[in-house]
Amino acid sequence: MNLRIGFGVDVHRLGEGIPLMVGGVEIPSDFGAIGHSDADVLLHAICDAILGAANLRDIGYHFSDKDPKYKGIDSKILLRESYRLVQEKGYTVVNLDCTVILERPKLNPSIPSMMEVIAKILGIEQDAVSIKATTHEKVDSFGQSEAIKAYAVCLLNR
Repeated sequence: MNLRIGFGVDVHRLGEGIPLMVGGVEIPSDFGAIGHSDADVLLHAICDAILGAANLRDIGYHFSDKDPKYKGIDSKILLRESYRLVQEKGYTVVNLDCTVILERPKLNPSIPSMMEVIAKILGIEQDAVSIKATTHEKVDSFGQSEAIKAYAVCLLNR
């Protein structure tokens, strides 16, 4: 058994009139995350976690926000491609543990759908994808609904 652990984090500012994508699922909201791609903070954190665990640098290295071909791209494509790179090194995902920080709207009703999307992309059981949501108790930019953040930890096996 050759186990590797990776950690990922991502942050995006929030703005009005933009779809809010989290974990590959559109969340009903009057605002969304601002970014070069669809700004799915959870999928970006997972990409960094799996890439980092395989010592493949980070999402920005592989999918630069300076490259126009990634403008508005669906982050599910970025996760799929990140995982392909990891698999080329002989690794598979054992499990993920993720936390999203967002004051509103509440994400808990959408977590099962997020787990399903992520598990399908990675070809793993839903039980191997843990997603938690929390607030920042109205403290700082996250608590004032100005930003969203996600953390992800990934265990790989070769």
